[in-house]
Amino acid sequence: MTIYWTDFAKSELKKIYVYYDTEVGATLALGILQQLLSHVDVLIDHPEFGRVEELLMDRPGQFRFLVCQNYKIIYLINNLKERIEILDVFDTRLNPEKIKRS
Repeated sequence: MTIYWTDFAKSELKKIYVYYDTEVGATLALGILQQLLSHVDVLIDHPEFGRVEELLMDRPGQFRFLVCQNYKIIYLINNLKERIEILDVFDTRLNPEKIKRS
């Protein structure tokens, strides 16, 4: 399995980086970004490591997530393309219902 970051997930990562870069500096922002990126590496060998995201069970597919700091990394296992698709990096400090955004 390989890791594939969707454009939406990449844009969420960029927002996280920009926020921390502005608020506390580039060094911490880069550290948080690196933690988020490396946190998904476990999925290469263990794609079902993350728990099922109950708030997205009404959608087709089985959405799973990993938690890293204050963020849920939302992903799907795409067996057809043999990859883990990272769909979103969701800030858990937000209203949980916002996870249903498109």
